[in-house]
Amino acid sequence: MTVTAQGPLPTAWYDVAIVGAGVVGCALARELARRPRLRVALVEAQDDVGQGTSKANTAILHTGFDATPGTLEARLVREGYELLGAYAAESGIPVERTGALLVAWDEEQLTALPRLAEKAEGNAYAETRLLGPDELYAREPHLGPGALGALHVPGESVICPWTTTLAYATQAVRAGVDLHLNTAVRRLERADGHLLHTSRGLLRARHLVNAAGLHADTLDRLLGHEDFTVTPRRGQLLVYDTFARALVRHILLPVPTALGKGVLVAPTVHGKVLLGPTAEDLSDKRATESTADGLALLRDKGRRILPALLDEEVTAVYAGLRAATGEEDYRIAAHPGQAYVTVGGIRSTGLTASLAIAAHVTGLLAGTGLDLGPARDLEPVAMPDLGEGSPRPCLRPELVAADPEYGILVCHCERVSRGEIRDALAGPVPPRSLEGLRRRTRARAGRCQGFYCGAAVRELFERGTGSAVRRDGP
Repeated sequence: MTVTAQGPLPTAWYDVAIVGAGVVGCALARELARRPRLRVALVEAQDDVGQGTSKANTAILHTGFDATPGTLEARLVREGYELLGAYAAESGIPVERTGALLVAWDEEQLTALPRLAEKAEGNAYAETRLLGPDELYAREPHLGPGALGALHVPGESVICPWTTTLAYATQAVRAGVDLHLNTAVRRLERADGHLLHTSRGLLRARHLVNAAGLHADTLDRLLGHEDFTVTPRRGQLLVYDTFARALVRHILLPVPTALGKGVLVAPTVHGKVLLGPTAEDLSDKRATESTADGLALLRDKGRRILPALLDEEVTAVYAGLRAATGEEDYRIAAHPGQAYVTVGGIRSTGLTASLAIAAHVTGLLAGTGLDLGPARDLEPVAMPDLGEGSPRPCLRPELVAADPEYGILVCHCERVSRGEIRDALAGPVPPRSLEGLRRRTRARAGRCQGFYCGAAVRELFERGTGSAVRRDGP
């Protein structure tokens, strides 16, 4: 097993190269790692797994109740919901089964709720229930005035997207997958397989999977396909501090539109509250900055949904880009003549569907001539629980007694100990930036955003990695 971020790439042929180490690419690497006969490379342009869309979504474990019935997305989300729920329980990935409420604010939205319930049944989800205003406000007493009713979807949940992607990558690497970071694919050739000309040199693979997210259409065109175009859809979000958590009990969803699920209010497993996202179609696939207009729109929407939320402290602002294609379905296709599979158009539901997508793509790879060989069970992985549903390590006396480093706090806002930072830096897929460390520990993710702990966290990071943080880095 190797994780590389610099130097030359191996000269030997891989059986499969996966381009893109987001949640889908990492899930596929984990699935292929179950086949010990295969030599697999996971290739990522950035310096960490989950650095793109996967790190900046709304972190919802979807039932698939509102997917378009009969689509591939509907099936894979439905299957993935069960698979990821079980995997999270086994692996220590925090999940909160909050349920969701689709809130109707006018008569048109109210009349749409029964149709959404029928749509859910078409997706084999029969647990929705219509609520009148009295029951709605009993469930959510801080909801803004004027709501006419809601559709209750009890299975919708919140999950940690950072830990999910890292868990997949950790299992894959431990089982023998080579993870090549800082390895941007610039050109492709076909010569008894695929020759990937990357920023770190040449990588050779018999079969290729395109899980490049926002850049999936670009990679697809390098192999002569023009089946879809990715339009980056920016979603800006506000993160409210832990004191806001008591204001909301469910995921509060709007009645969806053609642009997406709209602006929601949702608790997070880390004890905070999300407000967002916006839905802005752009042309720049690097435009992850927030805007004054976007944040003003979110506050305006939030003021109606949960007025008291606007009185709470904002902990963070962030924006992510979703891979919109203008289609109502994923763009997953096999090209047997090229030993190639495209995994494109994976939107926010890709987190939920990730394990099901991985199984589906593995089957497609077999159809392109890949001899999968026998399968095996992977060694289970135990991830650090970053959620507020369990005691933080510093609050577990038996853990602190066994290792006092877990009792020495570095980040007081998020109660992150020296022991947790040490463990993250020594992990199979260690962080290469302070942002990567944040996603593994929550360090610097609290109210002060590193104002008090930043220097101490940076010192531990530099000591643990043997390298200084870039002056222009996070």
